[in-house]
Amino acid sequence: MADVIAEQLAELVGADNVLAGDAISPDYQHDEALSATPVRPAYLIRPRTTDEVAGVLRLAGEHRVPVTARGSGSGMSGACIPRADGIVVSFERMNNVVEIDTANHVAVVQPGVTLVELDTATAAVGLTYPVYPGELSGSLGGNVATNAGGMRAVRYGVTRHHVLGLTAVLGTGEVIHTGGRIVKASSGYDLTQLIIGSEGTLALVTEAILKLHPRLAHQRTVLAPFPDLDGVVTAVPQVVASGLAPNILEYIDSFTMAAITYTAELSLGVPDEVRDKTQAYLVVSLENTHADRVTEDVERLGELLQGLGAIDVYVLDGPAAHKLIEAREKAFWTAKAAGAHDIVDVVVPRTAMPEFLATARKLAEETGSGVAGCGHAGDGNVHLAVFQADPAIRHRLLRGMFEAGIELGGAISGEHGIGREKKPYFLELTDPSAVALMRRVKQAFDPAGILNPDVLLGDSDDNEEARA
Repeated sequence: MADVIAEQLAELVGADNVLAGDAISPDYQHDEALSATPVRPAYLIRPRTTDEVAGVLRLAGEHRVPVTARGSGSGMSGACIPRADGIVVSFERMNNVVEIDTANHVAVVQPGVTLVELDTATAAVGLTYPVYPGELSGSLGGNVATNAGGMRAVRYGVTRHHVLGLTAVLGTGEVIHTGGRIVKASSGYDLTQLIIGSEGTLALVTEAILKLHPRLAHQRTVLAPFPDLDGVVTAVPQVVASGLAPNILEYIDSFTMAAITYTAELSLGVPDEVRDKTQAYLVVSLENTHADRVTEDVERLGELLQGLGAIDVYVLDGPAAHKLIEAREKAFWTAKAAGAHDIVDVVVPRTAMPEFLATARKLAEETGSGVAGCGHAGDGNVHLAVFQADPAIRHRLLRGMFEAGIELGGAISGEHGIGREKKPYFLELTDPSAVALMRRVKQAFDPAGILNPDVLLGDSDDNEEARA
């Protein structure tokens, strides 16, 4: 049977674009989830067109072979780790920016396009796609699959706010087109939004229509050290309410700041006596079309932050600001190099951040664990590196943090997704009626249960039964 499937896949996408067994590189067997176990799939294919993807899914459905989509593999939840008996659909050859529509401020892209490639294309015409989830090598298909966010979400929102339409292939091999080059519609169910964030369990996206924004020429970044983390997170709602409309509003605890600036060989000009009194920093970036307006806003922001308890306020020059933002975006890699065992990205209402972080610190103390991090303070998305080698203790700590986040009106993941790694917590802590409804939705999109069956909702027993 394996030889038959390989031959049929070769007929669909070409023999050069089908790999099997030992020929599949380890790079395709994992993502960046710290605790996940890599899995080598039975087959790897590299399609070029939507029709080829549709043919592969029809074949997979006929033989009940699991299918996992893969972009750049930069996800952090194990969502693109395949099944050993499955097919990986790599979108590395579907990597074209099909069109930049300057009149409608729209880009049409294939799923393998990376954020840096799209940024280069949009910069050439004075536009920008403002979703920057931290890893610019990430693909647009992966961003859509996880509803990626990032530091600029406080002003611009997350992926789902910028995807206007999709071309996608269902588990049956049917091709659907959703949305379009329009910013609003009231015509039936919003299938675009349903597919966004579904982690490859409902459909494989083969083209996306994205909303673009004017690229603002002038930016300034402010760094404000605070004597404690509570002071930072208490100041955040006041900054949001000020009308300054920051495009970045981040908190970084002192441990993480020391780590990322050391790794980046970055000096921020903060005196030792200030640094010694600081437990957390607030990083605020402002932008505008006019330099003088940014300067005025920075002055207002400095006065506001000092009134809210900042030890001091520093306006960073261009290179230092750029390096700090870049270092913050790479905080995951710094945590990974430091030996972190897991990363969480719980999201809560921003006013609940002090209570959530206090609970996280208490749970860390009770379990003898290390917890440090940073986060998108403007939208309540907390990123914590967890240092606890014992799997059982780490499970208890993570469950406690996830439960605390949900009780405060938040969710287990703000942008990384559930994947394989957070699935047990998601299924245990989410409203059973909601999970049951999600399963019925998946059944409608993917009746054979072949799309990413071990991710988000699935469990091995249910999937084996579905494929029987």
